[in-house]
Amino acid sequence: MRQFLAMCLLMALVSGVAASDYLSPIDLVASKDGKQLYVACETANSIVVLDVPSGKVQKSISVPGPVSGLILSPTSPVLLVTCGVSDGQLLLIDVAKGKVSASIRVGHSPNAPAVSPDGKTAYVCNRFNDNVSVVDLAARKEVSRIAVEREPVACALTKDGKFLFVAGHIPSGAANGEFMASKVSVIDTAAGKVEKALVLPNGSMNLRGMCISPDGKHVYVTHIVGRFQVPTTQLERGWMNTNAMSIIDANTRAMVNTVLLDDVDLGAANPWGVTCTADGKYLCVSLSGTREVAVINRAAMHEKLVKVAAGEGVSQVSLTAKDVPNDLSFLVGMKRRLKITGIGPRGITTIGSKAYTADHFSDGIGVLDVAEDVNPVSAELPLGPKKEMDAVRRGEMFFNDATLCFQLWQSCASCHPDARTDGLNWDLLNDGMGNPKQDKSLLFAHMTPPVMISGIRDKAETAVRAGIKYIQFAVRPDEDAQAIDEYLKSLRPVPSPHLVAGKLSPLARKGKKVFKKARCADCHVGEYFTDLQMYDIGTASGIDEGKEYDVPTLIETWRTAPYLADGSAITMRDVITTHN
Repeated sequence: MRQFLAMCLLMALVSGVAASDYLSPIDLVASKDGKQLYVACETANSIVVLDVPSGKVQKSISVPGPVSGLILSPTSPVLLVTCGVSDGQLLLIDVAKGKVSASIRVGHSPNAPAVSPDGKTAYVCNRFNDNVSVVDLAARKEVSRIAVEREPVACALTKDGKFLFVAGHIPSGAANGEFMASKVSVIDTAAGKVEKALVLPNGSMNLRGMCISPDGKHVYVTHIVGRFQVPTTQLERGWMNTNAMSIIDANTRAMVNTVLLDDVDLGAANPWGVTCTADGKYLCVSLSGTREVAVINRAAMHEKLVKVAAGEGVSQVSLTAKDVPNDLSFLVGMKRRLKITGIGPRGITTIGSKAYTADHFSDGIGVLDVAEDVNPVSAELPLGPKKEMDAVRRGEMFFNDATLCFQLWQSCASCHPDARTDGLNWDLLNDGMGNPKQDKSLLFAHMTPPVMISGIRDKAETAVRAGIKYIQFAVRPDEDAQAIDEYLKSLRPVPSPHLVAGKLSPLARKGKKVFKKARCADCHVGEYFTDLQMYDIGTASGIDEGKEYDVPTLIETWRTAPYLADGSAITMRDVITTHN
């Protein structure tokens, strides 16, 4: 049954994704001499090679699917590129020839490649398989997979290659408890298994970037800390979401602490890429939602963290180490926020004292000198002809852009990464207070009214405008909401990782028969697997007891756990058995 629900809805989809007219740079890496930048252009299915001295594009290398990440081999002139969706591949590109020399099959939605110091082994995060591929580069084949925490999207390999840190994008487990957070898996590469899982602060989710310091001592991971325990009555002082970076000791493989990238009255929404300057002086974080780069003095930050860990109060808020993740002033005096010209910076790298960002929505590369004695002037290097944004593209930009929000604390994507779910329960005010509910995926929301779990909004268009007003606490032209509508209506489901060669497995076909026999299809019917009605199915509790809930679509249920309105069912099996 569970496998059927996860697969049958997508059996007709193909995994190939056509290239678009937009480039959508998402990641980048510099050549060893710093004279070239290799840029992964996600929706253009290409790698663009940029000459750094001239700022001009040298060439574009086509690849067979959406690009998600890239890295240079430490021992040879080979670029390793992850691309594809259900047909995930690790491509080896000869940088001199600018051609793909090999394609190695890996997992579903591969990303964040890493390479061992000897250049013999590659590691690839398979986001929707919840595992990491281990690839023998000499034999050019995948040799094993290692299960990790939910939706691996970033990783960092220690300098000796002995341990791989892997960031899980969103939390796993039931959402109706007091604690819910994403984890970082620590893989012992020699043993080929996870040594431990490091738990981030409560509410941590939407992990995006990870790097290791040049001295190999610390790992840094960017994420959001959702303050889901309180009703969403305001935004000030990070009431709903704060934006953070967690620090891990690479030698002991233990959490050091988590610092906030925000200011007291100004959010630093949607931190994405993170990197260090080669001299280790600065940490640079791309703030994707606010069109900025945060530049942190590493030595000053670590000195302060050592003091508070030793029991010394370092600010009015941070009297102990446990206070640091709630201290919006912790990085005052050691953090600068520098504006960039582009929109939606994601991947980030440095050459000397200059930071380069992959500006997703402006199809260019941002360049900014981060040295403290330099007046920072941002420039944008175009990667190709600028195409005017259509309504869908503008809507996607607005969905991810926190400059729409009061004090820049969050964007729509802060709680709905990729327009899906963050795995948390939120106490929104649209249907009362004290009744938190699951953060729903927005896939097909416009086609399946009413919306919200309680059906409190008659249609998705109403919900979008209410979200801008009551979640972002902003007043915007209706044209912005119209564009967001168009973006959400354009969303299409990702092929399930449980399909076998694009089709239902034998067990799933058996589940399809059970689904009909058990009369699940009475309510979950039609194109979107919902009859668009409201029912009291007996799962409501607390002040909601006896209330009717909307029949949700079952499309993409394989990625939307936990289940039920209160997120109490960890798996689909739990829905059908324990909670039935």
